[in-house]
Amino acid sequence: MGDLFAAVNPATPLAERLRPKHIDEVIGQTHLLGEGRPLRVAFASRKPHSMIFWGPPGVGKTTLARLMADAFNAEFIALSAVLAGVKDIREAVAQADLTLHQSGRHTILFVDEVHRFNKAQQDAFLPFVEQGLVTFIGATTENPSFEVNSALLSRATVYVLQPLSESELRELFARAQRLSPGDVTVEEQALEALIGYADGDGRRLLNLVEQLHTAAQATGVSWIDLPFVENTVTRSLRMFDKGGENFYDQISALHKAVRGSDPDASLYWFCRMLDGGCDPLYIARRAVRMAVEDVGLADPRAFAMALDAWDAYDRLGSPEGELAIATLVVYLACVPKSNAVYVAMGEAKEDVEKFGTLDVPLRLRNAPTGLMKGLGYGRGYRYAHDEADAFAAGERYLPDEMPERRYYRPVPRGLEIKIAEALARLRAKAPRDPARDTT
Repeated sequence: MGDLFAAVNPATPLAERLRPKHIDEVIGQTHLLGEGRPLRVAFASRKPHSMIFWGPPGVGKTTLARLMADAFNAEFIALSAVLAGVKDIREAVAQADLTLHQSGRHTILFVDEVHRFNKAQQDAFLPFVEQGLVTFIGATTENPSFEVNSALLSRATVYVLQPLSESELRELFARAQRLSPGDVTVEEQALEALIGYADGDGRRLLNLVEQLHTAAQATGVSWIDLPFVENTVTRSLRMFDKGGENFYDQISALHKAVRGSDPDASLYWFCRMLDGGCDPLYIARRAVRMAVEDVGLADPRAFAMALDAWDAYDRLGSPEGELAIATLVVYLACVPKSNAVYVAMGEAKEDVEKFGTLDVPLRLRNAPTGLMKGLGYGRGYRYAHDEADAFAAGERYLPDEMPERRYYRPVPRGLEIKIAEALARLRAKAPRDPARDTT
């Protein structure tokens, strides 16, 4: 690679100096900014509309909002939901109203990290958006379907921004090189490492470049190779944003790989989450859920093994304890699957809601007092252990008003094959009542 660094003004970050001044200078987001694409059309129309930019950090959300204000000759007011409150919103709206009356200029109100605002704060925008006093542009790294009020969401168009590709990050690096030519050279392997560390985040790439520049100046280095990068750069964790969209996407992928009986993909997503900084205990807890939801009674050992892996990590910590969870993840992926209990529980819950609070039949009630015995509690109850095969053929345990139900239907896999056979033998001794059978 060619020369990269020269003396720069430390007060102005490289990312700010490289911020695009025109839509054609934006790197990435061609699905929105290409010819005939939605944002390109919005810029060309010169008719602003409220919108939400949803995407990971460092992909141009703030830049696009600023460019839109420039393109529409609008006043630009920026708020950070991390720091601002309702008072700040009101002051921004008052300023927008003043600007409109004094100069006739419209205002674009940009709210970064809009998902950090609570419901009341988000609702505070609504009247002014509806009146057209401000054009609202929100930026969020979280799924707006979950984090933005439906009323505000219905008044804004959501645009999904993508991480920068490797080629786009290279283009950004080249742009930085042209801006600051100097006497320091970055070799290809070093650049590849920087792009990998950036993980689709343009701002992160430029911050890493500045970090390298500082180290090169301090040590008098003129040739930056891979070892220099590895020794200098504090590696930022890959995109995982604990509790955010990527977090749930990756745990969802792990869960689905286990459910789909793919041990290799399961291990990949497990390691990917560890690489992103996920607490292994969180994965262990989720694996317990997988054991009961997706393996179930097809292999009851999975539940016990999940608890053991959780306990093993709790005792050993990292990295040894991670192997216990990895063993569990592979085991869960390989064993027979059944969601029969999960489905059965859902159907039973529906019936609880459907039939309401039905009385427990008198025969099934305990009768610890003479009064209760006199009222018929427990009368006619058949003690199953006193009958053949410990099974009271023909006895009903549901409320008398309810029809027959078969919530639990074992799958033909693993231990549930044997469970199904055992239930079939018992049920053959007690044919169901057709008058009650609605399932």
